[in-house]
Parts: sequence; structure tokens; C-alpha cells
Amino acid sequence: MNGPAHVPVLAHEVTALLVQKGSRTIVDATLGAAGHAETLLEAMGEHGKLLGIDRDPDAIATAQERLKRFGSNVKLVQGNFADVEEIVGASGWGPVDGVLFDLGVSSMHFDRPERGFSYQNNAPLDMRMDPAQPVTAADVVNTYDERDLTRIIREYGEERWAARIAKFIVASRKKRRIQTTYDLVEVIRAAVPAAARRGGPHPARRTFQALRIEVNGELEALEASLPQAVASLAEGGRVAAISYHSLEDRRVKRTFASLATGEAPRLRVLTRKPIRPSEDEIARNPRASAAKLRAAERLAAPHTPTLPPSGSAA
Repeated sequence: MNGPAHVPVLAHEVTALLVQKGSRTIVDATLGAAGHAETLLEAMGEHGKLLGIDRDPDAIATAQERLKRFGSNVKLVQGNFADVEEIVGASGWGPVDGVLFDLGVSSMHFDRPERGFSYQNNAPLDMRMDPAQPVTAADVVNTYDERDLTRIIREYGEERWAARIAKFIVASRKKRRIQTTYDLVEVIRAAVPAAARRGGPHPARRTFQALRIEVNGELEALEASLPQAVASLAEGGRVAAISYHSLEDRRVKRTFASLATGEAPRLRVLTRKPIRPSEDEIARNPRASAAKLRAAERLAAPHTPTLPPSGSAA
């Protein structure tokens, strides 16, 4: 699991931001193949502890093997980062010194065709990060009405041909159920005009992204989780988020800015502009090319003066 497909993105930059002098406990809210977790634990030294969270039991198993040399300094939880504050509380390790989000789909999902995340391999149309979730991508494309499919593909995939793709999906499923990734790719190819297919990325890329986000509730989970992560930080603790498309990055930027303003700001934004991978890193790991890293630091809680009891002398 330590091959090039699982090299952690922006590992040096993440470590420099999150591992400060005296850092003892960090939460990796998107554990994946544990590349970032391993790097952070090594940087913290023998007293460093890491709480890892992932929805996927396969990721938890991979991380247990990769991190076993750190022993009891590691706790791994199968769960949704939308519940990060509750998970940190239950661990007994809070407040923590850092929280990391490496958003989107893990490389290990793309590397396992049977999970149905990739349009480049034929597999059941699944896309669930947690295999116990009830709704698959096949359920979405075969049961959502045309209006909802259009909205999802347009909003989550930022796909200009969303309405046409949704129309073709509905027409196709009337003939037979869309079961596999290649079934869906075939429908998308038919829907996207030939001139649009000749340039740019694979015509199915945006629709697959949209379906994955819908199936896993990714954006709702992110919006719920970021304020919880901040609430879980000790004073001076830091939260960092790596995003891979504008939908994620806008939400991270907006949340950090919101919590850094007002009469009682809770954060200080550390990255005026997002940190991007170097050309050398992209050459070594092409999957890093779209990554944007933003970070912020927890401020001290504002002092609230204690008022005298009602009716007492001032």
C-alpha cells in the first residue's frame, strides 16, 4: 500500500502547518490509505497521537496495517467526518492540536475497480465510500427523476451538458437498467455532442464526480464537519483541508472566512491564497495536480465578563 498511487498529497506542507512545537494529538478525518497519518505521526515523534476516521472499512484495515508500529498512539474509527466532534469527544483525546481533511475520493477507491468509482474500468455502478450505505450510484441513475438528475449533474459536476445527459439517462433506463460504469459511460458518450467530446477531459468525468458526491453526501458532510473540527481544537490548534475541485474549495474558504470574522472570531486564516503542489510533486504524483490546501488556527475563546446577580449592588 506504499506505492505511488498512495503517496500523500502536499505531505510536507501539511506537516509544516499541523505539527507545531508541542503538538501531541492530530485528527486525520479522511484516513484513506494512511499516508498523511503516517507522515504526521513520524513528525510528532514518540509522544504524538493520531485519531483516524474513515467511512470505509477497507481503509481502516489498510491503516491498521500501515500504522501498527505506532501501537496505542493510534486510534482508528470507522465513521463519517460529519460527526468529527462527537468522535473526538468519545476518544477522550480532545481538545486536539490539529485536524486534517484530505477531501474527495481516496486513490485506493480508484485503484479498486470493483468499487465502481472510475469510468475507466467496467464494474458495478456503486460509488459508496461505506459499503453499508443503502443507496448506490446505480440507484440514483435508475430512480431519480430527470429534474433531480439534471440538478445533481449541473451543480455537483459543473457539467454544461447536464440536462442532455439526464434526458439520455432517463430514456436509456426505460429500455434496461443502467447497471455498470460502462453502461453509464455509453449513455454519456451518446448524450455529449461529438465536438464537445473531442477536446478536454473524458466526457464522463464530471457526471461521475457528481454522482459520487450525491451518493456519499460529501458536500453536506463537509459543511457540517468544518465548524465541528474548529470546536474540537485546543487554543492555537490548526485545521487544514486539501480540496480537489471548486465545490469543496469554495466551502472551505467560505467557512474559514466566516469563522475568522465578526465580533468574536474563532479562527485566524493562515493561507491567504491556497497552497498548490510544486511541479516536481505533480510530476511524481499526477493526482496531486488539482489540489489546494487551506489552513486556519484556533484563536483563544473571547472572555465573557461575569455579571453580578440581578438585584445585587454594583
